Amino acid sequence: MMNGDKVMKEVEGYTYIEGGVCAASGFTASGLHCGLNSDPNKNDLCLLYSERPCVTAAVYTTNKVKGAPIVVTKRNLAKTGGMAQAVIANSKNANTCNADGEEKAQRMCELAAAALGIKPEEVVVASTGVIGQILPIEPIEAHVEELAKKLSREGNLQAVNAIMTTDTVKKEVAVLFEIGGVPCRLGGMAKGSGMIHPNMATTLNFITTDAAVSQSMLQKALDEIVKVTYNCLSIDGDTSTNDMVCVMANGLAGNPVIDKEDEAYACFKQALYLVMMNLTRMLAKDGEGATRLITCTVAGATTTDMAVAVAKSVIRSPLIKCMVFGKDANWGRVLCAIGYAEADFDINRMDVDVESAAGKIAVCRGNAVILPFSEEEAAKLLEEDEICINVNLNQGDVRATAWGCDLTYDYVKINGDYRS
Repeated sequence: MMNGDKVMKEVEGYTYIEGGVCAASGFTASGLHCGLNSDPNKNDLCLLYSERPCVTAAVYTTNKVKGAPIVVTKRNLAKTGGMAQAVIANSKNANTCNADGEEKAQRMCELAAAALGIKPEEVVVASTGVIGQILPIEPIEAHVEELAKKLSREGNLQAVNAIMTTDTVKKEVAVLFEIGGVPCRLGGMAKGSGMIHPNMATTLNFITTDAAVSQSMLQKALDEIVKVTYNCLSIDGDTSTNDMVCVMANGLAGNPVIDKEDEAYACFKQALYLVMMNLTRMLAKDGEGATRLITCTVAGATTTDMAVAVAKSVIRSPLIKCMVFGKDANWGRVLCAIGYAEADFDINRMDVDVESAAGKIAVCRGNAVILPFSEEEAAKLLEEDEICINVNLNQGDVRATAWGCDLTYDYVKINGDYRS
């Protein structure tokens, strides 16, 4: 059903299903070891293909230094008017900050296109891994034909494995839903464990659907959902150069094309939210060296921007991350992070609770004064693998959630010898 985390509670009208990026009709995937990674048991190259050209939307990193695959993918989608039919992606090497980067990324598109019988501009290309090392194109050239022959409806797990770097679990999810009585499917896969910060996008994320939707409505839905999912995720404060979220819709479900903001659009957007939200949780829980997921939900805000700003301020605080890792009930750090959030609200009207599966502790009520609490109860609460910080600003009816993880010794160890 899902990898990397348990399924969030079911939402009426939406059912979690198997298959990831292959759950939607007409999509196949594959993955293999081509030789970029020194571990022969680790896939490092994958392919995703739709039997029909797809309406495609994408969002990219805001880092001024952008990987060559980002540049080539943006150029390809501009040429086709937002249409694509395949994705080729590799791990181990980011193909970034290299003089021949664009040439190599373009060559990957040409190789995939030739193997699939489509045009190079109909290929989305992505890379992840070490920045600043020349990408060897020869291993990719030698294995693309095999990669295309391996495409199957069961290839989603091999594809997910191929984009993993320091990830410890595979991350995929899919949902089944109806639009106007027509069954539709939407699924996705993601990779990411470090260099993740809410500054759009985060990591590599590929989402597929057989729903029929116009390019403008698909891009609008993606832009809106990114704001309250991937943009509300922080592992370590670093925004990568290769971040990408790509959504492909081939229309094979047969529903009337969604071309305006109506009930069908709202239904589709909810499906997209469920997949992207769950992938976001998985990314947060699998942060490099992480032992605990931190979830901050902010209610009672007057605007989404206010709720998001406060939630993000909490989950990206290094001191709160250390607090959770050390199981130290230093609630002052929580109030401090709320206080420096870039939003205008009355700090003296808020309620704050910290909870987990072991219970709940009231931190403050109606002000920024910490209430008395039991250190013993707090220690038990902080032992759990998900710590929830719930904030009610008591000023409106808007809410938002952000996700992060603790900061551990292993994070430093992993990134101290990343290139090896």
